[in-house]
Amino acid sequence: METVGTARRWWALGALVVSVLVVGLDGTIVNVALPTLARELGAGSEQLLWIGGGYLLALSVAMLPVGRIGDRLGHKRVLTAGVALFGAASLAGALTGSAAGVIAVRTAMGLGAAMIMPVSMALLPRLFPEEEVPRAIAVWTAAAALGMPAGPVIGGWLLDHFWWGSVFLFNVPVAAAALAAAALLLPADGPRDRTRTAPFDLLGTVLGTAGTTALVYGTILVPAEGWTAPAVLGPLAAGALLLAVFVRQQRRAAEPLLDLALFADRRFSWGTLTAVLGNFTIMGILFVVPQYLEAVQGYDALGTGLRVLPLIGGLMAAAALSEALVPRIGARVVVPTGLVVLAAGALLGAQAAPDSGYGSTALWLAAVGTGFGLAVVPATSLVMAALPQGATGVGTSVLEALQQVGGVLGVAGLGSLLGAGYRARIDTDALPGPAAATARDSIAGAEGVAEQLHDPALLASAQGAFVHGTGWVLTASGAVALVAALLAAVFLPRRAAGPPADSSEADGSEADGSEADGGPGNEPVRAAARSDST
Repeated sequence: METVGTARRWWALGALVVSVLVVGLDGTIVNVALPTLARELGAGSEQLLWIGGGYLLALSVAMLPVGRIGDRLGHKRVLTAGVALFGAASLAGALTGSAAGVIAVRTAMGLGAAMIMPVSMALLPRLFPEEEVPRAIAVWTAAAALGMPAGPVIGGWLLDHFWWGSVFLFNVPVAAAALAAAALLLPADGPRDRTRTAPFDLLGTVLGTAGTTALVYGTILVPAEGWTAPAVLGPLAAGALLLAVFVRQQRRAAEPLLDLALFADRRFSWGTLTAVLGNFTIMGILFVVPQYLEAVQGYDALGTGLRVLPLIGGLMAAAALSEALVPRIGARVVVPTGLVVLAAGALLGAQAAPDSGYGSTALWLAAVGTGFGLAVVPATSLVMAALPQGATGVGTSVLEALQQVGGVLGVAGLGSLLGAGYRARIDTDALPGPAAATARDSIAGAEGVAEQLHDPALLASAQGAFVHGTGWVLTASGAVALVAALLAAVFLPRRAAGPPADSSEADGSEADGSEADGGPGNEPVRAAARSDST
């Protein structure tokens, strides 16, 4: 495939880096703003969940169809449209004045991010010759990772110096620069591929979107309604049913959004599951930690952002370390070890008390980040090694989408658990009805009531209740990480890359599950996957 000139392609990579960086920043910058949004906009716990969950939901459900749309209409067209949508939604977010408006804006931003992430990576082989693609992917990945530590710090600084809308307004000039650079530097899309005769999988898109939305919506309602309420059980059951129908429909689709044949290779299936469980855990923790640092330990927004850095520092250091460890001792050792370290950090954090100092918090945050880096980076390498030549775009889209679903469920499920733990412990018996309801809704509400009533006992009760709920979240996170560690130790192959081996040699089992049912129409892909792993 023809690539662009040397100087221009690296400048073009800069355009992609800016696009990806703004998405990475937004993934964490709003987490620091959640306590501020609760105070300034009166957002309750359910609305706070949707501010994070709506973004992740739109990002995850749109990832697969956007990849197919990019193949059909052109990756540059989809990318520039996504950057434009992201910037416009960010401007709207700075101007809105309600929690509902923020939720709507964040959902639109999630859709824009879904249009940016997969197609920006798909553009790299068009820009670079084969020997330079790995270096370009490394730069692209570093830009995406940089947003995680930068987001809380930038968000904290903005909130300390400006109003809450600045965390949205910050994205606007960055998106404008990315849009201009992409328009000028990226190669133009060619004509549409007229050889594609299969219709776009509209039915799969509808089923997947509806199923995921119903599943997460039901989870969001748990704190207010309880697990056994019809308002919860109905959406959960509908979501499970729709997703089951979606999987069945994908087996028959001529050009499926979710290529089930990829799961025939154990490296892909178990590597993906490990990454999804890791993302579930880390997104839930990142949802609760900023609120804990600000509401309980008393830091301002900038201080909160800075104090999340031990988690990010541990993640980045472990990611580099894992690259040296995996070739020596194998992914089957490194990944479970990382998950055990993650679990140990989460369980240590679950023992915190309202008067625990930041030193212990920094320790368990660093352990969580280290464990996450040791686990997820090698797991992703396993997935990439399993992809047959010519199907890397489909495979990475599947991985990205499933990781985002894990993040959605992490925010919704663990956030629901936080609310339940908080309400189980807070004492509002002495308060009048409206004040008690406000205090039970969120710790921000309790702080407001305590300030109005000059009631330090209520504030202490709310902080203790929030720590109790945080302990529930961290305990659940540790348990999920331990289950993932056990699965990884049993099922992951020993090697992440290199000449793929016979499954009996790679992991002592039969054929890596290569005969898994992917539907007769997917036999060519299964054959390609087998040729890549034998």
